[in-house]
Amino acid sequence: MSLIGKEVQPFKAQAYHNGKFIDVTEQDFKGKWSVVCFYPADFTFVCPTELEDLQNNYAALKELGVEVYSVSTDTHFTHKAWHDTSPAISKIEYIMIGDPSQKLSRMFDVLDEETGLAQRGTFIIDPDGVIQAVEINADGIGRDASILINKIKAAQYVRNHPGEVCPAKWQEGAETLKPSLDLVGKI
Repeated sequence: MSLIGKEVQPFKAQAYHNGKFIDVTEQDFKGKWSVVCFYPADFTFVCPTELEDLQNNYAALKELGVEVYSVSTDTHFTHKAWHDTSPAISKIEYIMIGDPSQKLSRMFDVLDEETGLAQRGTFIIDPDGVIQAVEINADGIGRDASILINKIKAAQYVRNHPGEVCPAKWQEGAETLKPSLDLVGKI
């Protein structure tokens, strides 16, 4: 069953953020755009490249009013240890959620039950706490945050312009479509 259009269910998790341990709940996703980025595990290979790329694009995401949350089935203590030892991860300023109970990974349907690890799932959540976009990659395929930024811009545009939709390869400022009977078969 697709999670698109579904509100994020209640949860409470511990996270590492800017040298502190904090609690995160579904309420933290309300009132702003959020990106939740699941990854398999700390101290791995592809994961730090993705998380570093997210950090390199964090300022642009913040300019769009987006908060970023990374999640793995590691603990918040492990996130701190990784942050303290990895050159790539030490740059991270966004929130790193621990999911050792696997509750979040199951809730977002990205848990690999055989390994007990989260898959590479990315979720764009609107200010109402509703999931607007989902992308899940195989373990060996890293994600590109610049593509994520374009998806967020499209999601924000559609939210702010009812009755309009963004076509393939849409870029900010480009033409959109207004679905109507007149367009059927003419695109």
